[in-house]
Amino acid sequence: MENYKSDSVIIDHNIEVIYSKLSDPSVFKAHIDQNIDRLPDEAREHLDKVKFEEDGISIDSPMGAMKLSVSDSVAPTMVKYVAQSSPVPFGLTVNLEAIDEEHTQSIAEINIELPMMLRAMVGSKLEEGAKKLGEMIAKLPYGNL
Repeated sequence: MENYKSDSVIIDHNIEVIYSKLSDPSVFKAHIDQNIDRLPDEAREHLDKVKFEEDGISIDSPMGAMKLSVSDSVAPTMVKYVAQSSPVPFGLTVNLEAIDEEHTQSIAEINIELPMMLRAMVGSKLEEGAKKLGEMIAKLPYGNL
């Protein structure tokens, strides 16, 4: 299993708040519905392919329907999603560490089992994806979710 990690980022929120939001993806649906007109056109085009549910995120991808389910999370330091029906085993992990009452350090990680041949072709894209995932997690409006 290959691991691709984001850079460490600091989030200006309490670790408990961040964990509670990331471990319940259904909170994102309400926020998206309330702010749909503020989203970029590109994001709105893809919203019909993503469903946020209490126990996970369902995605219609070019490889077929896939569900990322919350799995093996450890409150409040780790949120883990695992793909239920994917051509290759993979998961997303967000590691959280409290710095103080109002600041949390976060590192996002993509865990994927790739054949050696594919690793060379897509490894750099996955590395870039992990970094963007980490940046996105840091920018989420935790206070408004």
